[in-house]
Amino acid sequence: MHSKDLKKPDGRNITLYSNQPIPDGITAPSPFAEPQHANPHLRWHPLRGEWVTYAAFRQNRTYQPPPQYNPLAPVSDPEHPTEMPAGDYEIAVFDNRFPSLALESRDPPSVTVPTAPANGHCEVVVFTQKPDAALAALPLSRIELLLAVWGDRTQRIGAHQHIHYVLPFENRGAEVGVTLHHPHGQIYSYPFVPAVPARMLAQEREYFLQHGSSLLCDMARDEAADGKRVLYQDEHAIAFVPACARYPYEVWVMPTAPCKDFAALTPPQRAGLARALKTVLLKFETLWNRPFPYLMAWYQAPTDGAAHPETQLHAQFYPPYRTKDRLKYLAGTELAAGMFAMDVLPETTAYELQQVEVSLDEREEVHA
Repeated sequence: MHSKDLKKPDGRNITLYSNQPIPDGITAPSPFAEPQHANPHLRWHPLRGEWVTYAAFRQNRTYQPPPQYNPLAPVSDPEHPTEMPAGDYEIAVFDNRFPSLALESRDPPSVTVPTAPANGHCEVVVFTQKPDAALAALPLSRIELLLAVWGDRTQRIGAHQHIHYVLPFENRGAEVGVTLHHPHGQIYSYPFVPAVPARMLAQEREYFLQHGSSLLCDMARDEAADGKRVLYQDEHAIAFVPACARYPYEVWVMPTAPCKDFAALTPPQRAGLARALKTVLLKFETLWNRPFPYLMAWYQAPTDGAAHPETQLHAQFYPPYRTKDRLKYLAGTELAAGMFAMDVLPETTAYELQQVEVSLDEREEVHA
């Protein structure tokens, strides 16, 4: 993996990545000349026992612009700069102009609940220079590179004293709140371990203390032995609809052997994980022959330097679709009680996805 660090005119950082050497002479553009001076803050929710972040300036961020004003397309006219430079590279990661968390956050307001600076970091990860592509359509080499990029970002940002957890994710589709349709994801780096991964980590830790093995690796082993819900499996990676799925078409993707984070992936694990991920994405895209909305979240170990043998790197997909005609959103029992009510069995959705035939033949792909 090759990378090049650049600085935007408004002071933000951008890093270019490629499988090939990146040529010199590329300059970093920005649609903005002056710094944002973003100053989000945290407020404590006493009843839920968790932090909530506030960043009112995000109301001014770019929202579903027409194609000619795509801020994630490479610059074509220097008089109208975008976020992305022109040049020969494959993936770009830059500081979010409208972050929910900022390392420079300071002086939170005084209100009736405890507050704190939102000393985290938010980055945008642009998967390709082609605005009409999708992660599913990218070659396996690009997806492997993306996994390596997530590892590099985790190590770089996770080394900061304020950062305790790094979460890469992709929102795809307007149904899940996407404001820019150019293929991209985000990385949120938190000054604490957020509530959802904290609860997972607690369950993993308890299981490891009782059994001496990884909860998720054992779950993957059992799913592989059962086979009913497996969508992809090779020596190094597996993708399956979990028997305990809370969402229709929920899918988990992970290495089969213990691996705590992206940086710990071996080259064979990365290759297997890329094939598993692409298989799932292609099945989603093919299922109804239309773009398939989802949230893809990647969970990994906290960035505290500990070994974390209990923790397993894995992705969870949360697509909102329930049937061909209806969308599934969180409702009363899910939002109010936190107990999910499913009216479709994981075995049913797994069977549907298993019947979708996809090809990972690189000769059939359009490189982007």
